[in-house]
Amino acid sequence: MLYLLDANTLITAKNFYYQMERVPEFWDWLLHHGQLAAVKIPPEIFSEIRNGKDELADWVKKLEVESALLLNEEVDPSLVQYVLDTGYAPDLTDIDLEKIGMDPFLVAHGLVNPEQRMVISGEVSAPGKRRANRRVPDVCKTVGVPCRNLFTLVYELDFSTSWNAGR
Repeated sequence: MLYLLDANTLITAKNFYYQMERVPEFWDWLLHHGQLAAVKIPPEIFSEIRNGKDELADWVKKLEVESALLLNEEVDPSLVQYVLDTGYAPDLTDIDLEKIGMDPFLVAHGLVNPEQRMVISGEVSAPGKRRANRRVPDVCKTVGVPCRNLFTLVYELDFSTSWNAGR
């Protein structure tokens, strides 16, 4: 399985669960799984993170991080259009597209091989949302791409720390 990370997954990890200075093992673990081609960040999402102004942006700018985690493939424009038309609405406005951002690219990368790819997103399903307000898990469900959260990734790839205070 190839896990495709949404920007919010890393942002939430950095801000709440696996702060970079407190749990560096998590970030090393991500690099390791990136090198194994089990975890990747699509280029469109990678650019979003890189354009930030925080320690996460600084981290992804490192050559070793980029080479390990950046998904080295171009998205099929017809898949992006399919995600937009089917997952959001066929008549989106420029304002809608701006609001949606890069999410359709993330889902389209998953759509390349939905049996072997899973989107990891911090968004929570909200089936009542429509058009540009739809959430990634709901769009994924509509187009047939598996989508789970960070904790699924942590569980399935068996992240753990080995803290021992000399006891």
